[in-house]
Amino acid sequence: MLEEVERWLADRSWSAADRPLDQLLSAKRAAGTTVSVVLPALNEEATVGEIVEVIRRDLIEGPPLPLVDELVVIDSGSTDRTAEVAAKAGARVVHRDEILPRIPAVPGKGEVLWRSLLATSGDVVCFVDADLRDFSASFVSGIVGPLLTDPQVQFVKAMYDRPLGDTPGQGGRVTELVARPLLNLHWPRLAGFVQPLGGEYAVRRELLERLPFPVGYGVELGLLVDALHTVGLDALAQVDVGVRLHRHQDGQALGRMAAAIYRTALLRLSRGHLVRPELTQFERGPEGFVAHTHAVDTVERPPMRDIEEYASRRVA
Repeated sequence: MLEEVERWLADRSWSAADRPLDQLLSAKRAAGTTVSVVLPALNEEATVGEIVEVIRRDLIEGPPLPLVDELVVIDSGSTDRTAEVAAKAGARVVHRDEILPRIPAVPGKGEVLWRSLLATSGDVVCFVDADLRDFSASFVSGIVGPLLTDPQVQFVKAMYDRPLGDTPGQGGRVTELVARPLLNLHWPRLAGFVQPLGGEYAVRRELLERLPFPVGYGVELGLLVDALHTVGLDALAQVDVGVRLHRHQDGQALGRMAAAIYRTALLRLSRGHLVRPELTQFERGPEGFVAHTHAVDTVERPPMRDIEEYASRRVA
């Protein structure tokens, strides 16, 4: 590990318990910083309601001053009761296609995160996946904390244990097999991130609006790499929030995720088209193995500050 990374781990890795809620509220009041929490959601009716309820109870209605000013669920086309459950629990629900209708939406988590900048107004934007179980408010307060108390910090990732079923530490298979090797080999200054692909991170808006967004699974790696090049390692940090329990995807879905992440990395290494952006996988059918070819996410949205509607809103 690079000496710079060892120093970074000592200086920029914290626990959620290091910054109690009253300290965060005091810092927020003094700076006048506003916080938006965004939950990208697709068919998450089983979990999204509890997450919204915990955030409202512990970070909006419970404290003397709300830590969270805005709680938005962006529904990207759910066919279940995700939107209804989230609204009933107290979130503002916005459909992906209602945001920036001039540009037709494409499927993908990154697309939703990119559009969420137009649907929110907080100085700090905190992203939280909507499939988490046994959710704790520290997933939000922990990663927002450094941004409220340290003006040099601009991007904070959550770190946590990721069990796979009853087996501790075996979650995050794409992280260990794809993302971590890529980062260690090509961006070794990011080797200290425990969960580089984690969906829970908080970022200053002024940084987010300068970054391109891969529309699909590559969004977490793309934002992290681009943030490093934009603001430097010392502006990045991570906070331990405990254990992350969530719905795990099957092997083929993980394969598609891995291909998209690899493609995102290649684009950043070369900014060229060096690989065929498709992945073929196999499933056994009645007459043998059947090939299924999937497009690998290659579309990226430009920095939000380059979008006319966003720029107009900022001027207004």
